[in-house]
Formats: sequence, C-alpha cells, structure tokens
Amino acid sequence: MEIEDSPDFLVRGVMLDISRDKVPTMATLRGLVDLLSSWKINQLQLYTEHTFAYRKHRVVWKDASPMTAEEIVELDAYCRERFVELVPNQNSFGHMERWLKHEPYRKLAEVTDGADTPWGFRWKGPFSLSPTDPRSIEFLDKLYDELLPNFSSGLFNVGCDETFDIGQGRSRASVEERGKTVVYLDFLKQVHELVIRRGRTMMFWGDIILHEPEMIGQLPRPIVALDWGYEADHPFAAETLAFARSQIPFYVCPGTSSWLSIAGRTDNMLANQLSAAEHGLANGAIGFLNTDWGDHGHLQYLPVSYAGFAAGAAYSWCLASNRNMNLAAALDAYALPGLGQFACELGNVYQAVGKLVKNSSALFRILVPSSAHTDPMEGITMEGLEHAEAAIAALPQVRSASLEADEFANAAAMLRHACRRGMWKLAASRRSANALEKELRPIIAEHHRLWLARNRLGGFSDSVGRLEANLSEYGGGRMLNSEF
Repeated sequence: MEIEDSPDFLVRGVMLDISRDKVPTMATLRGLVDLLSSWKINQLQLYTEHTFAYRKHRVVWKDASPMTAEEIVELDAYCRERFVELVPNQNSFGHMERWLKHEPYRKLAEVTDGADTPWGFRWKGPFSLSPTDPRSIEFLDKLYDELLPNFSSGLFNVGCDETFDIGQGRSRASVEERGKTVVYLDFLKQVHELVIRRGRTMMFWGDIILHEPEMIGQLPRPIVALDWGYEADHPFAAETLAFARSQIPFYVCPGTSSWLSIAGRTDNMLANQLSAAEHGLANGAIGFLNTDWGDHGHLQYLPVSYAGFAAGAAYSWCLASNRNMNLAAALDAYALPGLGQFACELGNVYQAVGKLVKNSSALFRILVPSSAHTDPMEGITMEGLEHAEAAIAALPQVRSASLEADEFANAAAMLRHACRRGMWKLAASRRSANALEKELRPIIAEHHRLWLARNRLGGFSDSVGRLEANLSEYGGGRMLNSEF
C-alpha cells in the first residue's frame, strides 16, 4: 500500500484567549497541546492583554492569576517536543483597557472618558494606546524586552485590532489632517521596528488596514497579516484576495463560534471554517489560525470549543477529504467519547429561538446582561423560547461519567435557564422570580467547580458577576463563599 499525504496549509494553528477572565492551569494547557498535536495542529497562540506577569506591572495582573515567564518557558519546551510552535501574542494597540484603567498607564490612552463604537454602543473608559504619543512605543519596547526571550518562535503576534477609538481623543487633530488609516499605519510601522529589532517576524490582525485595502501595499515587510472573521458569510473571498494582490503573506483566521454562546453555534462554525479554508486555499494563505475567544466572561467550557478545533484541524489538513466529515463521530473517536452528538446538537440550540444574533446567540444575551447589547428581548417570542427549551430537552442522552459530561450538562442548564428567564421577562411576572433564583444558584455553584477543574481562580469573580447580576434582578443577592 502507498499513502500520499501532505497538508493544504503548512501552518495549522489555534489561538486561545487567556485574557477575558479565564486563564487555564498548566495541566489544562499541556492536555490541550497533547490533543491538538494529535490532530496535526502545529502552532499555538495564547491571546494576551494583561495576563503575563510583567515584573514591574503587578497592579495590572495581580488579580488575574497570570502566566509567568517560567511557565511560558516550560510550555514552550513542551510544545516543541510535540512539534507545536508556541507563538508569543501580546495585544499592543487596542484592547488595552485592562492596562489603561490604572493610573500609571492612563496617560498613554487615546481616550479616558469613553468612545463611540462601530457596534452601536458607547465604550466606557479607555481602550487603545494613543498612536501619537511617543511614550506608547517606549512602553511597548519595555514589555517586549521582558516577554519575547521566553519564546523560541521567530514569530510575534502584536494584535492591533479594533482600534475604534483612534481619532476620538488625543490623535483627533492628526487623524483629521492625515486620515485614520495613515495614523494607524504609522504606529504599526513603529511597532514593526520594535519586532524586527528583536529578530522576529511580526503578525497583526488585518481588520483595520482592510478598511482601505488600497493601502495594504504600504505595510512594512516582512509581515504576516491575520485575516479574521467569524460569521458564515464573512467576506473571506474579497479580503484574502486583497492581501494576495499586494503580495502580503497572510493567514485565514475563522473561529470556533463558542464565545458569547455558552454551547457554541455549530452550523455557523462549520460554514465559517469551511469558507476560510476554501478562500485561503484559493488565494494562497500560508496559514490557518483557528481562534477561540472569551468575550463577556468566557462562560463557555473548553470542550465546547472542541468541535471547532476538530473541524479546523480537518479542513486545514485536507479540505477535499474532510469537507463532509461526520463531526459528531470524529468528536466521539478523538475527543469526547459518548458526547459527540450531544455537543453538536447542543451547539445548534441557538437556532431554535428563531432570532439569530451576529457573533453571539440570543440566549446568551438574555442570560448575560450587558450595556453593550441592544435590548436582548427584541424579536424574542414565547413560542421561540418554548421551542428552544424543547430542543434542549430532546437532546440525546449523555452516556458518560466525566468532567466533560458535567461541563456539557451545566452548559445545557445555563441555556435552559436563559429560556425560562426570557419567558419570565416576556410574561412580566414577579411570581416566578423566586423559582428562577433557586434554579440559578446551583448552576453558578457548579460553574465554580467546573471553572476550577481546568482554570486558575483569577478572573472568576469578574466572570461570575455577570451571572450573579441576574440573582439581584430576581430579588436575591450575590453568592456566598459557603455556596461555592
């Protein structure tokens, strides 16, 4: 017999968010590396905002249970032994609010009192470094000096995505004179110089430069653009072609669709990853980076993302062979024995409500109050909620006694509670508030146990506070330590 086998994408990576409250234990990270490497994943990034223990910046990470330099060195070696490249990842422009909210760093912020966003709400407080303040580059220079020596990789992802506040604060005059993308690009070039000086190749998220694709050719070289998008209909075709025409090396970066959903969005995820693979192959992407985010408290459990990790691994190795893969069977065989069908079907409950929400699910928005959302009950009907609750009840029986089974069971309980919470809001009745409080408390207690089974304690208080806000609305109070 003769076997001919080679990957469609030379780089097949996963990026795990460790900055939105949830930082995995070293045991969890080692287990994840083992799993991913068995699926021929050969790159791992840990998305970092404030969760690396920089020696002189304790005020930023003291409550976050961060990764230490020693842990990074250990994990880097563990990855190398399994043919996985651990790529440093430190956001370096936007998404710096966890730094800039502290007084020593507020002077570097573009805005301090909030900014309008492209998503229809106003951001409260600072968000991005000011691109026109030379001290921003001096600040990053010192961070890189401490972070990068812990990694053996020659790559470095500096982030620089979603800088929506640029031009609304200290750089306003410069933006009005020269244009927003020019100001952004000038700062990116300065960051690039810091990276090149350290003998690394810079990676960056490509969303901002795509606002004016005619300027892609002005990017500094060498550089790798990361073309991200997380919806089934994301325009990977046009975006990948824009980078290809400018001869900028790029990765396609779909997502697991697990975040802002509790249990995932299976069908959206599959279509999103398939599109990324198709258009990445067609237009010459040099890598496929599968992203897993933790927005609004990172309330999804790690195994919820396994479906996305598995699909991405399959599509990025050989799309022609795996296009019609049986995802549930693959999960049963290689990740979640006895849980594959349950995971895939629970991940499609988001559709049963009858209202689709971009980059999230309607049930998540009902469960997790946020000023960043429009009215979560807009477009929600009693019939849709009843349909969703029935879909959860009809899920295949879980025939497994494992941590993963408990995680999926509690995820299902959260979604069921979201259905009942939505019904309570529609009925405008206080009568069931006590029942909802009694139902939610054990869900939160179980969530605490499951969180600690894989993750460090830091960040849990911020995350669980999003669920505890519902207890107050029901007339109760926050959970006591004795209840956890």
